Amino acid sequence: MTEQSHREEPTMGWFKGREHHYPIRVFYEDTDFTGIVYYANYLRFFERARSSYFRLVGFNHSDLWEAEDPLAFAIRKIELDYKKPARIDDHLTIVTTYDRFKGARLWVSQACYCGGDLLVTAVSEAASITPAGRPKRAPKWMVEKLAPYLES
Repeated sequence: MTEQSHREEPTMGWFKGREHHYPIRVFYEDTDFTGIVYYANYLRFFERARSSYFRLVGFNHSDLWEAEDPLAFAIRKIELDYKKPARIDDHLTIVTTYDRFKGARLWVSQACYCGGDLLVTAVSEAASITPAGRPKRAPKWMVEKLAPYLES
């Protein structure tokens, strides 16, 4: 492996229409003693996909937090539906759609697939917040960057 390849950024996934596709490989550390993905790790997979979506659209969490008018996102509510387990060494794809913004709230739908098999779905509501933890409308520029990917 060359020194250059160590500096390459890991994949942020890709878009197919409104859907963001993010690949994940299941490692030993993601599983329980049976070799099945530990249920709480899907939350981590979904978070990575949501953050990568932002990066691919053109902004990231640290830039938002370090801006003149800082902003962060906190998950207010999330609902997961487990359909089938993922196992060690599986290649997963997290499919994410940012559905809509309203005030300080953002709704997101996600699904985890292994090949053509749907394993887990998630529907979440995030709140944009100030450093003090108070709700705050997302800036207009952010809503404009996300607009092409939101539901019509």
